[in-house]
Amino acid sequence: MSRLIPVESASDIPGPYRDTPIGLLLEYHNTGREHVPYSSARLLVGMCMDNRKHLNIPDNFAFIIRAGGANLRYSEFKVSFAIAVGGVRALALIGHSQCGMVDLASRREQFIRGLVENAGWTRESAEEHFRKFAPMFEIKNETGFILSEVARLRPLYPKVLIAPMLYRVEDNRLYLLSEDPS
Repeated sequence: MSRLIPVESASDIPGPYRDTPIGLLLEYHNTGREHVPYSSARLLVGMCMDNRKHLNIPDNFAFIIRAGGANLRYSEFKVSFAIAVGGVRALALIGHSQCGMVDLASRREQFIRGLVENAGWTRESAEEHFRKFAPMFEIKNETGFILSEVARLRPLYPKVLIAPMLYRVEDNRLYLLSEDPS
């Protein structure tokens, strides 16, 4: 987790994100900035569907797309809609610690058994479903995936400010991710 950039106050927000919706997100969530009313979204947030994460932001401040691992592959049309129709010019891509999409293969049997017991699937159908889709959604680690997803999205939306972030479940805080590999 050495790539984490903590934000405890507005002055901790790096220059490119200050006075932007990304900076406001960090201030609202991490510093308790007072909420103000918004009539339209300023930001698109892509984050995991995990139920342990909740953002402290004002109503109407952000569009939010939730997908396992914060994986926006196959959600580009929704991203494009938020930008083209919703008018947002910033995207926060937020992974989180303890993500269930990391090492998904180790949950194969639990996944199959859960579909059989909870959804009424046959074992064969559940096995085929896992075999077909798990490779598309498994991530090696949260930080590396978010950084690679940001690198994939930036050329698609060159005029949109895109910030890689991590939500630490352990302390319920947002951290920027350093894109410097050193």
